[in-house]
Amino acid sequence: MKQSKLRVAGITLFLAGRYIFALFFLYGFWHKLVKGWLWSTLMHDFFTKRLAELPAGSFQALYLEHFAIPLAFPIAWIVTIGELLIGLGLVFGVAVRINAALALFLVLNFAAGGYYNLTLPPFMLFALLMMVLPSGHWLGFDKQLHQKYPHSIWFK
Repeated sequence: MKQSKLRVAGITLFLAGRYIFALFFLYGFWHKLVKGWLWSTLMHDFFTKRLAELPAGSFQALYLEHFAIPLAFPIAWIVTIGELLIGLGLVFGVAVRINAALALFLVLNFAAGGYYNLTLPPFMLFALLMMVLPSGHWLGFDKQLHQKYPHSIWFK
């Protein structure tokens, strides 16, 4: 009985974390949408400003100079739409593991671009945990979709 209460508490806390994680991504989407990142040079301007702050020749500076700045406009779209899809997938418990992997990919790219701060390691760790644990089966549509499509990697 005690083990069951502990399990329920752990799952509840984990699901709360998943929803907080989702809200972070949905807020990122909303912020970029209302600020016009999809149809302006804001992403390019942020990348250029950050490049000037980084040591020349560092991995982050090279990443920005040779990848992010030349592709700032498509990156703005990929990040913004990615944040929306990740956030919605986590809220509704659809393809949680795949969405967690995409979230990890975005967060790693934020760090590679020199936007590393102390919030990123917990996000990286939680994304890894969401990839391992079946939280979409605990609360969400992954369980039903897995039963309907048992061989699909999207709903495991």
